[in-house]
Amino acid sequence: MEQITSKPEFDVAIQSPRLTVVVFKADWCGDCKYIDPFMPEVETKYSRDLTLIEVDVDQVGPVSQEQNILGIPSFVAYTDGRELVRYVNKLRKSREEIEQFLDRAVEVYNTIHK
Repeated sequence: MEQITSKPEFDVAIQSPRLTVVVFKADWCGDCKYIDPFMPEVETKYSRDLTLIEVDVDQVGPVSQEQNILGIPSFVAYTDGRELVRYVNKLRKSREEIEQFLDRAVEVYNTIHK
């Protein structure tokens, strides 16, 4: 997953016409570490449909505040600079739940881009 390290990088990434899903996380977050082992497989599985990028909420704080990210890890899908759907809560997320969200994001994206 590409790491976004600044607000300008984030702004460019979400402007893409391709479906871009941002994973907001932090090094100290136990639930974020929980998803780390399986996220490369998830990224490979969805590589045809979307781009996954990662934002460390401590490194790029203004972005998480602007995007109203209150719990991590959080997943927000964007295209053309606008938010499509989000999966944001303070609970640990399973691989199945993340894949369900990504399926939904792809569905919403395809509805808009047909």
